[in-house]
Amino acid sequence: MSNTRNVSDRNVTPLTPSKHTGIKLKDPADYGAGVPGIKAALSHTFKELGVFKSIKTLAVMNQKEGFDCPGCAWPDPDKRSNLGEFCENGAKAIAEEATFKRVDKAFFEKYSVETLSNWSDFEIGKSGRIAEPFLLRPDSKHYEPISWEAAFQLIASELKKLASPDEAIFYTSGRSSNEAAFLYGLFVRAFGTNNMPDCSNMCHESSGVALKETLGIGKGSVTLEDFPKAEVIMVIGQNPGTNHPRMLSALQKCKNNRGKIITINPLEEAGLIRFKNPQQVNGLAGNGTALTDIFLQVKINQDVALLKLILKRLAALDKSEGNVFDYDFIQQKTQGIEALLKDLDNYSEDELLAQCGIDKTALNKAVELLAKKKRIIICWAMGLTQHKNGVENIKECVNLLLLKGSIGKKGAGTCPVRGHSNVQGDRTVGIMHYVSPILNSAIKNNFQFDPPEKPGFDTVHSIKAMHDGKAKVFIALGGNFLSAASDTLYTAEALQNCDLTVQISTKLNRSHLVTGKTALILPTLGRSEKDKKGRFLTVENSMGKVHRTKGILPPASENLMSEPEIVAGIAQAYFGKEHHINWQELGSNYDLIREKIEAVFSDFKNYTQRSAKTGFYLSNNAREGDFSKLPDGKAKFSICNLPDHQLKADEFLMMTIRSHDQFNTTIYGLNDRYRGIYNERRVVLMNEQDMERLHLKKLDSVDLSSHYEEIERRAENFLVIPYKIPQGNLATYFPEANVLVPYNHFAKKSHTPISKSVVVKMEKKI
Repeated sequence: MSNTRNVSDRNVTPLTPSKHTGIKLKDPADYGAGVPGIKAALSHTFKELGVFKSIKTLAVMNQKEGFDCPGCAWPDPDKRSNLGEFCENGAKAIAEEATFKRVDKAFFEKYSVETLSNWSDFEIGKSGRIAEPFLLRPDSKHYEPISWEAAFQLIASELKKLASPDEAIFYTSGRSSNEAAFLYGLFVRAFGTNNMPDCSNMCHESSGVALKETLGIGKGSVTLEDFPKAEVIMVIGQNPGTNHPRMLSALQKCKNNRGKIITINPLEEAGLIRFKNPQQVNGLAGNGTALTDIFLQVKINQDVALLKLILKRLAALDKSEGNVFDYDFIQQKTQGIEALLKDLDNYSEDELLAQCGIDKTALNKAVELLAKKKRIIICWAMGLTQHKNGVENIKECVNLLLLKGSIGKKGAGTCPVRGHSNVQGDRTVGIMHYVSPILNSAIKNNFQFDPPEKPGFDTVHSIKAMHDGKAKVFIALGGNFLSAASDTLYTAEALQNCDLTVQISTKLNRSHLVTGKTALILPTLGRSEKDKKGRFLTVENSMGKVHRTKGILPPASENLMSEPEIVAGIAQAYFGKEHHINWQELGSNYDLIREKIEAVFSDFKNYTQRSAKTGFYLSNNAREGDFSKLPDGKAKFSICNLPDHQLKADEFLMMTIRSHDQFNTTIYGLNDRYRGIYNERRVVLMNEQDMERLHLKKLDSVDLSSHYEEIERRAENFLVIPYKIPQGNLATYFPEANVLVPYNHFAKKSHTPISKSVVVKMEKKI
């Protein structure tokens, strides 16, 4: 497979151009936030919004009477800061959303989809807000305006042409509200399919599967209030300084209360070294707070080997000295400890140490610390989930917490840190490709139709279905599906096999340029914008709290609709006025949607009233230490296998990562300030000894390739940067390197793509 071939008659390229943009290198930073973070935040917002609008908007972001940040799902403290409750990347996100720039009729008359497809993702994203609905006809290279009614009728017409409802795919991004997601899921089930892939499939699906099987709920167990009470916080496979910057404040509170932090990651990240809190004097003029006490630089995807080694050491200490494991908790609340301890005997400490690549001195310190502490929180993100053994990675974390009795008590528990701002809420209110008999029964009782009982496609299988011609209509409620998904060229071909693709969006992205034969862009309100008649929406944060979000800015255009209105418009056009569900009424009355959610889900009693105030936590059995719904009524220890990559002499294990100037697929700028990389994204971070072995020098240009099932996938023209990363490992940015990730290699059970452990080869450019 080549990254230069044309994949449609429109001659568009689905990839970010491989040209370089003028790299500059500095030493990596040794702290996160501080004055540079303030400067970066204000620079972005002032440039896009102006000074007055920036100050007005940032003042209410994440405040109780304001709107929820469209970026990450990190929770807001009950007591909000008067100086602002946002981070650098949150400010960048709102700058992109509230920009004065517009993608309008004149824009699309000037630029064809062919021209735009040759822009970088950064350039595409900077185009501005989409001002009205647009249509791309099969014989055209330019989008043209279309009325809302005509757009809805076109979608309805294409859906009615399908031989089966299962020929349609309905994707959901995590930025949509609970109300929009519920209405979307209701329509899709009424239409007759469970083809509801969502962004969870690509990130934290492994967390949900592992946690549900072991603890009975696919969500984390801690709240924000647990962090100051923790004795130890383990941060594994996560870079909070870039991806969830406000988490650094929670870690700082733990340190201020004499807690300790263990960081486990292939890369040392600036935000976890030291945090300069921009709201405190020592964060502006002083040294800030040192966060990481023990750094364990694990090799890519060798977390199970490391955790097994820690468990073996702890088991030996418990046997010789006692009082390491919490046997009261284990006997009362768990099952399977005998099998777990017996399995540990199968592994040699020396072999595990060599496999994970950890410094022995640092390991000894971590074991000594964990042996003495009981209140332990383990936090993780995609560094654990996006591997073939992603589910087992999380289960091994659960094993450690169960042995220590660190579930269901204050200051202890599981903390999968979600990316998108409402990805967890989407799932809670029914966005799922699998079948829930309880949910189906509740829908039938409240809406008088039989939901489909056959499982639908998740993300990777949706891509295959489109590629094979088994799915012909693709509708996305938010997101940038093409850039977010694995195997970019294969995904592009899949989308272009469709008769119709529909993107419900705020801004232009690459998924608007690589389309089906006919394409629609339906522009929607952003989080920061006022809805009609003072309506508000709700979201769920990463720790299971549901709360209100209400925009304050005038809409970017008078021709925008809210997501619930758009979903209702599609449903009304498809079913007509005689359908027993009044879709139009639901789309316009969010209180009514919340009443329906309350009727379907028992956790949402008095939904509107509670969410309009301080918000409310959803029930969480693991948080309460109640495992009665699991088999035998107890939490489950797991036997996890070691990963087996079998690398050849000329192969590396590559992980994709984010730069500091991006969130998911949105590129805010070209600088990765914390890693010292400026004005360039086509880079590969490489161990210096590996460079010497391959006779590579700094900034040499290389091509990367992966080879699965005799298919070669190539990512061209990457600049080599020497970096402190384990030997045999590489790091590249996504989406630039997503082309290397095979669509058909994914985590067992969760089907999450292996974006963090791709076997690749490297070829120096001549």
